[in-house]
Amino acid sequence: MSYTKTSSKVPLSQKIAFGVGMLANQMFPAVIGIFIVVLVKDLGFPGWMWGVISLVPRIFDAITDPIMGYISDNTKSRWGRRRQYVFIGAIVMGISFIIMWQLFRENSLDYNFWYFLLTSFAFYLGLTIFSVPYVAMGYEMSDDFHERTSIMAVAQWVGQWAWVIAPWFWVIMYDPEWYVTADVAVRELAVWVGVIFAICAMVPAIFIKSKSTINENYASLTLKNIGGSLKEIGNNFVEAFKSKPFKKLCFATFFVFNAFNTVASFTFFIIVYYLFKGDAAAAGIWPTLFGSVGALVTTFLVIPIVAKMSKMLGKKQAFMVSQGISVVGYIMLWFLFIPGKPYMFLFALPFFSFGIGGLFTLMMSMTADVIDLDELNTGKRREGVFGAIYWWMVKFGFGIAGGLSGAILSVVGFDSAVNIQTEEALIGLRLFFSGFPIAGTLIAMYIMRNYDLSEKRAGEIRIALDKRKEVK
Repeated sequence: MSYTKTSSKVPLSQKIAFGVGMLANQMFPAVIGIFIVVLVKDLGFPGWMWGVISLVPRIFDAITDPIMGYISDNTKSRWGRRRQYVFIGAIVMGISFIIMWQLFRENSLDYNFWYFLLTSFAFYLGLTIFSVPYVAMGYEMSDDFHERTSIMAVAQWVGQWAWVIAPWFWVIMYDPEWYVTADVAVRELAVWVGVIFAICAMVPAIFIKSKSTINENYASLTLKNIGGSLKEIGNNFVEAFKSKPFKKLCFATFFVFNAFNTVASFTFFIIVYYLFKGDAAAAGIWPTLFGSVGALVTTFLVIPIVAKMSKMLGKKQAFMVSQGISVVGYIMLWFLFIPGKPYMFLFALPFFSFGIGGLFTLMMSMTADVIDLDELNTGKRREGVFGAIYWWMVKFGFGIAGGLSGAILSVVGFDSAVNIQTEEALIGLRLFFSGFPIAGTLIAMYIMRNYDLSEKRAGEIRIALDKRKEVK
């Protein structure tokens, strides 16, 4: 028996509009991950500066996300609660991204450091204004159990193109036929990225329908009330984490995503120093192909399969299966990184890609189900708050991953100053590359083993909410 409604089907055009926003939401972080190498390699930022510019803006981001979630949830407007913020955030994000990367060798190291740090605050503020309402917009597009997965699958399919495209910037930046130096490349490429993907970020605000909230009984959003609402924001945070299903989603995501990102940068080192004995020129585009081909596999294979599994097996079981497949992929990469045969690792990518590829398709869909449960228990509709908390966990994990990456490189004895690494360093690097994500994935699967918000339960919650509305 089906417990979900069929009246909440969302037109494909609306799903694509939401997906174009996801492309922007993923492209900016993806490109930052490529561009940021220029700060160290070409502009001379020492390790501590790298750490500060990677961590401090994300702390600021983590603070502003819940505040933006509260503001978005309580906005009274004829445009609804989300669209205006998505539009404004897109503009701020695009402009500040361009400004952030206008760095010159001629300036002092301290000047470039402070310039980048301060302008990055503006960028992350724009990202918060855009992304928190944008994610919440996706949660409220449908109340149908399976349609939610379909929406997120389409969005992740479109968004994955960011990870197909972004690795090729590395090739463009360091090709002398394109640009004299990488810092010159970054200054120009940032303009193209900022303009094009700010426009993409505006698409959901322009094309996704929303209802007026002028007559809703929301808290007044004066500056005084927003300041006084910090306690309520904290309470919302605590209340959200009282939801056991939501807590499981957050911590499972933390372990999968954190473990993946901790070792993601090791791909370049393994390919260059293990497969090609430190010869970056000989490695050519193989490091780029790892990321780009993996993203293509995710786009055309993983996401459609995971969406189908979700409908056939249920969301929790689809998560278990997809993460189990990714463990097989990590094991295969241990055996398929073969010096002299770099093409062999390509055979592991279809399995490896199920980890992150399936994660957000399912977790964002399950978060929407949890929001229904929260509304049933509290009487509050808080897509913004739950979205902000979920993505706070993602960003928190990303920040920790950056610190762990450096620590692991030190532990294994990797030395970037030499082309030929010790055998111990390469073995250690490869062990962490396969072993760390496997451990994180198994912990996440253990956390999700008794997740109990099934299709049947979600349908019962939906029926109860509909009856409550009819009474009102």
